[in-house]
Amino acid sequence: MTTVAVDQGVGTLLRGWREQRRLSQLELALRADSSARHISFIETGRSRPSEEMVLRLAEHLDVPVRERNALLLAAGYAPQYAETSLDDPALGALREGIGQLLAGYEPYPALVVDGSYTVIAANRGIMMLLDGVPEHLLAPPLNAMRLTLHPEGLAPRIRNLPEWRGHLLAQMERQIALARSPVLRALYDEVAAYPVPEPGPGEAPRPEDPPYPYFALPLQVEHDGQVLSFVSSISTFNTPMDVTVAELAIETFLPADPATVKYLRSLSV
Repeated sequence: MTTVAVDQGVGTLLRGWREQRRLSQLELALRADSSARHISFIETGRSRPSEEMVLRLAEHLDVPVRERNALLLAAGYAPQYAETSLDDPALGALREGIGQLLAGYEPYPALVVDGSYTVIAANRGIMMLLDGVPEHLLAPPLNAMRLTLHPEGLAPRIRNLPEWRGHLLAQMERQIALARSPVLRALYDEVAAYPVPEPGPGEAPRPEDPPYPYFALPLQVEHDGQVLSFVSSISTFNTPMDVTVAELAIETFLPADPATVKYLRSLSV
């Protein structure tokens, strides 16, 4: 998903990550049990860090797993983290676990995406929300951001589109700052340029909804004339040792009001 210029040298790359995290050399040294002088020598190329030091600095700088491999290569070491295809038998237990999780969450929507929001797996709750979406948006590979924000996708059905759109774009901006991915940047530029759908001819403006006692911003989306409200939660794998696994995210949609619970359960009967 990302392309990192390892010919910059590990010191230049580490300095870039440190500055992005807004840490001084002294602050990083204290966290990594080193000295500001040693950090300075590494960043200027006067000292070649050990493999252990590269990984330690990457950990304290919260460098994504994919970019940790790039740091190791730039320092002259072999990558530490594999990038295994999800179809590989080695990830069979992971695929089975994800499938059980998604099925167990039904009738509520849940899906799994990779680092560029390509949909890896989705349950029937998600497919229900996508009823009526044009085939060209449902052709593989599905992309969650396109499906949500495209004017022919879910966007016209989202009652609080300005707020939800703003939330998604801000989420992508944070990820771009963390991962510095050109693929993610291109996707952001694409979906941010989508026009916000306006009410069609003769369509009455949507009424203002009453205040909601929600604990988080809800996604309010119409389905067959019923307004459904969800609060989303995103989970990632703890301490991943594989690039593919590190970039997976499981998003579940929790019903945010009793009417949504009742409606979804009625569909599953």
